Amino acid sequence: MARGRLRIYLGAAPGVGKTYAMLSEAHRRVERGTDCVVAFVEHHNRPRTEVMLHGLEQVPRRELAYRGSVFTEMDVDAVLARRPQVALVDELPHTNIPGSRNAKRWQDVEELLAAGIDVVSTANIQHLESLGDVVESITGVRQRETVPDEVVRRADQIELVDMSPPALRRRMAHGNIYKPDKVDAALANYFRPGNLTALRELALLWVADRVDEYLTEYRSEHQVSVIWGSRERIVVGLTGGPEGRTLIRRAVRLAEKGAGGEVMAVYIARSDGLTSASPKELAVQRTLVEDLGGTFHHVIGDDISSALLEFARGVNATQIVLGASRRHAWQYLFGPGVSATVARESGPDLDVHIVTHDEVAKGRGLPVARGALLGRSRIIWGWFTGVAGPVLLTLLLTHTDVDLGLTNDMLLFLTLTVAAALVGGLLPALASAAVGSMLLNWYFTPPVHHVTIADPNNILALVIFVAVGVAVASVVDLAARRTHQAARLRSESEILSFLAGSVLRGETSLEALLERVRETFGMESVALLERENEVAPWTCAGSVGPRAAFQRPEDADVDMPVGDHMALALSGRVLPASDRRVLAAFAAQAVVVLDRRRLQSEADRAKALAEGNRIRTALLAAVSHDLRTPLAGIKASVTSLRSDDVEWSQEDQAELLAAIEGGADRLDHLVGNLLDMSRLQTGTVTPLIRETDLDEVVPLALGGVPDPEMTVLLNIPEDLPMVSVDKGLLERSVANVVENAVKYSPAGELVLVSASAVADRVEVRVVDRGPGVPDEAKDRIFEPFQRYGDAPRGAGVGLGLAVARGFAEAMGGTLTAEDTPGGGLTMVLTLKVAPDRPAAPGDIPATADP
Repeated sequence: MARGRLRIYLGAAPGVGKTYAMLSEAHRRVERGTDCVVAFVEHHNRPRTEVMLHGLEQVPRRELAYRGSVFTEMDVDAVLARRPQVALVDELPHTNIPGSRNAKRWQDVEELLAAGIDVVSTANIQHLESLGDVVESITGVRQRETVPDEVVRRADQIELVDMSPPALRRRMAHGNIYKPDKVDAALANYFRPGNLTALRELALLWVADRVDEYLTEYRSEHQVSVIWGSRERIVVGLTGGPEGRTLIRRAVRLAEKGAGGEVMAVYIARSDGLTSASPKELAVQRTLVEDLGGTFHHVIGDDISSALLEFARGVNATQIVLGASRRHAWQYLFGPGVSATVARESGPDLDVHIVTHDEVAKGRGLPVARGALLGRSRIIWGWFTGVAGPVLLTLLLTHTDVDLGLTNDMLLFLTLTVAAALVGGLLPALASAAVGSMLLNWYFTPPVHHVTIADPNNILALVIFVAVGVAVASVVDLAARRTHQAARLRSESEILSFLAGSVLRGETSLEALLERVRETFGMESVALLERENEVAPWTCAGSVGPRAAFQRPEDADVDMPVGDHMALALSGRVLPASDRRVLAAFAAQAVVVLDRRRLQSEADRAKALAEGNRIRTALLAAVSHDLRTPLAGIKASVTSLRSDDVEWSQEDQAELLAAIEGGADRLDHLVGNLLDMSRLQTGTVTPLIRETDLDEVVPLALGGVPDPEMTVLLNIPEDLPMVSVDKGLLERSVANVVENAVKYSPAGELVLVSASAVADRVEVRVVDRGPGVPDEAKDRIFEPFQRYGDAPRGAGVGLGLAVARGFAEAMGGTLTAEDTPGGGLTMVLTLKVAPDRPAAPGDIPATADP
């Protein structure tokens, strides 16, 4: 049986019109004669969506009882028995009622697809599992109903339902999405313009990446090697030289000319020895391209031109940006260069931009610190000059009628020997001297065509010829070696100075340092291993690269011991011994960075202990007066009552007893806050999370407020969803916030305590009309022993809000301060809706469409 096809309407936020678009598609299919049924569609009492259900066959839902209420879910068995061609299933990430066939609705959809039924469904971008953290950072709301990305990615069709944030907010304000009593809260929270814009960008980028995946799969399946310019991808070829920054900025400007342009900077490193690029400059260029929105890639390849073109075609790039060559004019004798080669071999589907810069024709200026002394091409040309050159010169001299004389013939052969030495080094020059001497002896030294030499002077001339050739070759070879050593030392000194600079700058990122090691030596992966003693197993303190899972240093291609219990392990190839000196410096620096990171961690712990000591000192200073005041009142009242000199009336006794009770209450409240703060500081608060109704807890929290009926206005709807909280912690948190609001409210002004449901959270708002708090002090008022403004000395020690926020965060909620429109301060306590409990009819659904 063929598997059914899945089509998903993906939206950026509730209300963009996913369900409406799905129902419109259903009507189109029915008109074409397709057997299409509604398996589950939630219209949320929206007239326009409800009208779209008319004329479509609906499969009866299954009713389930849960916690005293009856809910409906999709009846999978009924849909399978009906076996339509197409089934409409709304809200793909939905969590089913306990007792359903599957825990999640997307699992129900998988059953329908496996039965050969096509499914059309809906989902919002915020419900994708991989985007949970991103969405929470944007909206402040953690989505509890999610769907695995792979389920959505496997869909045969994904259609984005888009709407601009202003249009969506207008739709919300007109009441087309939520009920009127929910509109203000939604617009002020989840549906803020910034939230909607960020979610819309997430949706557009996710769908664009999915389209890229489709295109990559198609090109791979059909073996399409021609570049399709469906999206501007610009590859920047970097050498590690100073011109790289100019190339990156130029590429970014090119990308900005078209929508969706992408910049990828790539550095091609050879597979042998140290890189010829400056690690410091490469690090700067990596940071620059990432800051400008591009990506940096490190590729290993001996043929730079081929590797660059292969990378560009692999990522379906449309343009390559290269810098004009920094080589001198005479260096073009040894080849056209990377830029010209890439431009020649790029083909008609890949544009190559050669960008001029200030370093053109000024020489490479970079340390050449790896590979052969003179390069493979120079050695080949040296052997050709040293061996084939004398043969060709002999043919030329023997087939012409001009007799130059033995001296001039020797000078011509000596010229070839010098040329071979200059180009190829010692061995080609020695070969040239040997071949040249034999040819001179055979063809030009009397008696010709004999090995013997008649004139002793000619013997001396040949010996001098060979000696001069060997001497010149030795000098050239020595110069090449000294040049190589100087370049290598320059490269090493640059690396070591960069490492020393990183010590002075205090860089503490171990992974960044290991990444520099990997790039510098052209390795696949690098790891820093450590162990406690000689017999303890090795553990990985940090690693980079795809193959960094080393169990022991011996498992790697290269290991550099650092002391007795640490080692730097590298995988990719075996390094020559000459590279180990620099590698040792890197290893030592890695150990320093690791030690510094651990010392920083210990310093942070010491800072936390110092902060605790500061708090204890502040505690003693703060409570010295606040404890004495009620104690003094209690002692004075008790002393007066026990005095035999005064006859107290019943009214006086009642007043003194009331003073004693009031002082004891103040002491109890103060000691309670001190104990709570101590529990929070020591991390011993263990919330007992239970499903709780707010209307059962909030009224109890007003017990400590003086005359709450005259100072507090309570508005807690009964149809709010239950929240996951610790009842005792919530009561204390709300009590402290309300008491603080009453304390600062003007006489005759009521403090409003209200609650509302927003998506998958409940917000408790405590609104006062007091003096308010400036923005720069809104976070400071939640710190221990902080009392803002001119609070009187007897107003407390400044622990109430700190305890309230601590308890809120311990329960997984938040407590923040906002300005009250018209003046005052609003405390917003955000709590999580209880899991596995469906939203009540009055709640704002997690997924909603018009």
